[in-house]
Amino acid sequence: MNPYVKLDISDKIGTIEFYHPQSNSLPSIILKKLANMIYSAGQKEEISVIVLKSGGDRTFCAGASFDELMKIENASQGKDFFSGFAHVINASRKCPKLIIGRVQGKAVGGGVGMASATDYCFATKYAEIKLSELAIGIGPFVVGPPIERKIGVSAFSQLAINATKWHSASWAREKGLYAEVFDNVEDMDSSINLLAKKLANSNPESMKSMKKIMWENTDLWDSLLLERAEISGERVLSEFTRKTLLELKNSS
Repeated sequence: MNPYVKLDISDKIGTIEFYHPQSNSLPSIILKKLANMIYSAGQKEEISVIVLKSGGDRTFCAGASFDELMKIENASQGKDFFSGFAHVINASRKCPKLIIGRVQGKAVGGGVGMASATDYCFATKYAEIKLSELAIGIGPFVVGPPIERKIGVSAFSQLAINATKWHSASWAREKGLYAEVFDNVEDMDSSINLLAKKLANSNPESMKSMKKIMWENTDLWDSLLLERAEISGERVLSEFTRKTLLELKNSS
């Protein structure tokens, strides 16, 4: 199946779904489409609430596309790539509609960042998380602010420093990333549909005001996340990162 980003609208609920055959990894084209789709859905009067999900069963998002990381040849290209994550996060936080996250499986790096940028996130018990950036010589610079905002400095530090360790869905719920965790996808989807329908029939102006309040003090992120993207764009050119990415590709 080819990669895609699509929007489905039903009963005032806008469902944005993305997919990539490589464990829902995120190349530039998917990141750009996601940011544009979130912005577009936020402007549509026929949408009152947004559900963000990925295709497939057990992987929500594998984060940055390693294939594209290996093709980066200079700092400018590096910044452009990592800016894609900044645009998705900023589109989510500035979207006037509440965004419900649906995390059916594992989330790595940018996938954790996307989950943290939603306003209310559901998950299954299979939705383990990991910030693997430091292990490949970079660092969770762009996704750091939304994750830290969601789970606090201490929990974020644990994820960022112990970059090869998977943390369980229950751990992520205890820290505040996930609002609810379910044993299976069916129960999760049932609860998502229930909440989405309630919100779809709530006062849109009140939800808009509530969203604005929840994301107070993040206005600087428009520039901050791009500055972080520049740091990531420089680090990805290091000999350490190049060697590590090549080893990972050869072992896969």
